[in-house]
Amino acid sequence: MRKVLKWLGVGLGAIVGLVVIAFLVLTVNSSRKANVAYAVEPASLTIPTDAASIAEGERLVAIRACMGCHGQDFSGGPFVEDAALGTIYAANLTGGENSPTRDYTPADWDRAIRHGVDREGKPLWIMPSTDYYRDTNHDLEKMIAYLESLPAVDQSELYPEPKAGPLGTMLVATGQMPFPAALIDHTTPPLEYIEPAVSAEYGGYLAMTCTGCHKPDFTGGPLPGAAPDAPPATNLTPAGHLANWTQDDFINTLRTGVTPEGKELDPQVMPWPIAERMTDDELAAIWPYLSSLPATPTAN
Repeated sequence: MRKVLKWLGVGLGAIVGLVVIAFLVLTVNSSRKANVAYAVEPASLTIPTDAASIAEGERLVAIRACMGCHGQDFSGGPFVEDAALGTIYAANLTGGENSPTRDYTPADWDRAIRHGVDREGKPLWIMPSTDYYRDTNHDLEKMIAYLESLPAVDQSELYPEPKAGPLGTMLVATGQMPFPAALIDHTTPPLEYIEPAVSAEYGGYLAMTCTGCHKPDFTGGPLPGAAPDAPPATNLTPAGHLANWTQDDFINTLRTGVTPEGKELDPQVMPWPIAERMTDDELAAIWPYLSSLPATPTAN
């Protein structure tokens, strides 16, 4: 009996040792990905100062759902506070005391918004730049103009650096929760100015904001890093529910938050209220773009 217990102890010790080694490997891999320096060539931007451009920048920021992470006053704050996933703060964008954007140049804004990296080229944890990296200079300049006009919100100290928990470390290390900067081709130039019109081309440009949740091919599915019981993003190709919708159904859903099937959308999951700041023509343009996509089932 004593020998059996001895071998059980040895076996248990070996298992614990392997778990510790595996976690150390994951930690090193996660840290390596968090400290990659991406080579980024910022665009040459000229930030407007006129009231009309700032007002349009405010609208563009609203329909890109920036307040969902950075708060109503854009002062940021806790975004993820979970013992397993980790602790991540959204940045204070107001330029107040201890705001990282306090002395941002247009190039710094470009790096952060379109490339998802800081001044040193290291990836930002929660900046969904995959949604914005093709934004035109025309739009980005107005967005920056608005952000630079925000009333300063001072902080007594800098927000803590992101810290991954055990689950977050594993997800980052295994590529299940990638940094957005790792998903972007940083050599791809932004799109040229696109004339607003009820067209699939313009609709595709507007719909880029949706790719962070619905994926670049719009097939939806589980959200990276989300809890296992979190609702998946809807498949927006003709293989999903939209195959049975009309353009009016689509626009009405985004205007009211209620689908033709009578389902109420949770604004914390699907930020449909951003459509309040979109014109009917903008929503009408997105519909032909989504309708033109290949009918692709959601990947398991």
